[in-house]
Amino acid sequence: MKVFFRSLSLLLGVFPLQMKADEKEVNVAGWGTVSQSTLFYDWHPQNALDGIPSTCAHTQSQSNPWWKLDLLTVYSVNRVLITNRLSCCSERINGAEIRVGNDSSNLFSNPICAVIPVIPAGASYSYSCNRMEGRYVIVVIPGSDRILTLCEVEVYVVYPGNLATGRSVTQSSTISSWFAKQAIDFNLGFTRPESACSSTTSQTNPWWRLDLQQIYRVSRVVVTNRRDCCPERINGAEIRIGNSLENNGNNNPICAVISSIPAGVSFTYACDDMEGRFVNLIIPGDSRFLTLCEVEVYGEGPCLKQTFVKLKLKSSWSLSEAAVRVQLLTRLESALAGTGISNVTLRWSQLHKQEVMRKEAAPAQCALRKT
Repeated sequence: MKVFFRSLSLLLGVFPLQMKADEKEVNVAGWGTVSQSTLFYDWHPQNALDGIPSTCAHTQSQSNPWWKLDLLTVYSVNRVLITNRLSCCSERINGAEIRVGNDSSNLFSNPICAVIPVIPAGASYSYSCNRMEGRYVIVVIPGSDRILTLCEVEVYVVYPGNLATGRSVTQSSTISSWFAKQAIDFNLGFTRPESACSSTTSQTNPWWRLDLQQIYRVSRVVVTNRRDCCPERINGAEIRIGNSLENNGNNNPICAVISSIPAGVSFTYACDDMEGRFVNLIIPGDSRFLTLCEVEVYGEGPCLKQTFVKLKLKSSWSLSEAAVRVQLLTRLESALAGTGISNVTLRWSQLHKQEVMRKEAAPAQCALRKT
């Protein structure tokens, strides 16, 4: 999908801003709520977000018709993709403005991302917004007796350097469909938290754990609280970072304690480059729920550290035997994993040339003593 849109943009002469290797572009249009200036029959504004190009949003003929997407929080908008209708009247989209900003009352006060000169019938065109900041994405056609029809709108934002991307996660328990991985899916879960947030059942000391798979220096952790209800449930949660899995990782050093986060808000916690492979959130206490709508982790790494591992070897072992060499490397990999270093491959770079033999002590020589 991403390759298709990049090829299409090149064909049209629209060049999206280049992304770094550690950045991810995500379509967030479906995470918000939509409205439009007027409604033509059953051509509802949400039809532009259903992924079906044959169902469209449509206003009546009016002055300055508009369609507005409320993303419910401020994003850095990288590009907007518009799909025009196929059946007829493709010229109606000509002159439409794409605006991104934070003013919901005066739509024309928001900055312009792009002006649409033309989109052929049934075609999808992508417009670069160069990471404009805004909560609202508006498509409006200035003028009188205009009709706005949108068959699909996609809004892409960039998440730079989030170490949580694609990692493995687990939690102490799961209520219904509130799976642990939904806390790192980029979806803040403001409209459908049950399919975008993680949550444990009510239990003692509920926890959630992210495995970064290698050791990183964590500079900050961003936690987004649920919007629909119960924001106080996050109060008292501890963010812990380290390399130990003792007590499921909940004994690692504390980065921060969350006093409170308002409903639907993201708070950032500085961790001062704490080093660790595991990032845990735990709420101490009885009958507690841990609900996370998004967890982002930022930092540097992976860290290459000098590590000392002590192994106890049998004196009867001989490195000339292949099985002994394999067993030694297996034990070494296991010992390294215990210090938080995994996903490494160990091999012998140089085999010994000869056995180290124990030197026999020379017979003791007694000094002659004159009597």
